[in-house]
Amino acid sequence: MPARLAFALCLITLAVNLQAPLYTTYADLSGYGAAATALAFSSYVLGVLPVLLAFGGLADRVGRRPLIMAALLLSMLATTLVLLAPGLETLALTRLLMGVGTALATTTATAYMGELLGGADSTRAANWVTASTSLGFGLGAALTSLFLLRGPTLSPGSFYLQLLLAAVALLLVWRLPDRRPTQRSAMLRLPCYPPGSLPYGLAILLAWACTGLVIALLPGVLRQHGLSEWSGFSTFCVISCGVLFQPLARRLASVRATLLGLTILPLSYALLAWGAENGRLAAVLAGAVAASSACYGFIYLGGLAAVNTLAGNEKTRASAGFFLLAYLGFSLPVIFTGLLSDRLGSRMALVLFGIALSVACVAVAKALYSPGKRTCRASRQTLKN
Repeated sequence: MPARLAFALCLITLAVNLQAPLYTTYADLSGYGAAATALAFSSYVLGVLPVLLAFGGLADRVGRRPLIMAALLLSMLATTLVLLAPGLETLALTRLLMGVGTALATTTATAYMGELLGGADSTRAANWVTASTSLGFGLGAALTSLFLLRGPTLSPGSFYLQLLLAAVALLLVWRLPDRRPTQRSAMLRLPCYPPGSLPYGLAILLAWACTGLVIALLPGVLRQHGLSEWSGFSTFCVISCGVLFQPLARRLASVRATLLGLTILPLSYALLAWGAENGRLAAVLAGAVAASSACYGFIYLGGLAAVNTLAGNEKTRASAGFFLLAYLGFSLPVIFTGLLSDRLGSRMALVLFGIALSVACVAVAKALYSPGKRTCRASRQTLKN
């Protein structure tokens, strides 16, 4: 049963970056530049925020399973829309829909996974969720790039494959048990940050800011060097390769895993940005894999496990708080960097982002490492199954 939920989560997140290799094509069709592309990409957060801020009690009212099914249906609707009317405007709408769906799924996924695992500890449930979502977020872009190798098209076979597999996942989730009884709890349940959890949220904000920059703006930089066909693979590397590092992350205490990720993140970004700006594909892919180890290996797994450990009985609200910061990082820095790219050029925009990222990583690492913080509670919790 946990595998069915993991499959569904993978298909939901797969749809999120399915169109990533076509971003520059959509921008050309609509006649816009990097800033508009970043805005369309970041409309995702407009779908995420209402769910995280205003519908925290929805899972208690309707159950866990309906939210996963709704997220699958929204992913299918988003993919269908971009097939019917490709363009930057449609991309903005589809990413908004996918933001709603992903927020519905991820805020309840860890708690639901724990229930399907028979009340297992939250760390094991977090491992399942992070692995399946990390794979999905990157796999969509890679699949589209594979289909685009056969020739340019606005309707690659990966879109139809997502629709087919999501329909299968919908049937599988429909047959899952929903063991938590529905309750007449308050609908408005704001995200919360248990003592010691905020630095983990800030760490994932920085990690996903790096990821968002790669997905939204790197394709345009790569195109300048005739490397457009590799944009989807760079997205896959910067997200899904993090799964390879999760077994190592599980052996570390949450705080140590997160600190290691914060150390790797600015160094890997520097390699990736240098490679993109100079047309060095090997450096781009190596930097993307290293960044993925930080973003979706050490920081994502370590942070989510720590937050759920610190949350006690407030796991849903604490997960919402964690993902709220993650999605803010996934969008706002990308918009700002896109504006800088249009005004100052891509090189200067990448340099300024790198400086800000490095300074912020040092500040968050200091907050995590401070012995007076209650994050030391999480340091005693390992990520080992």
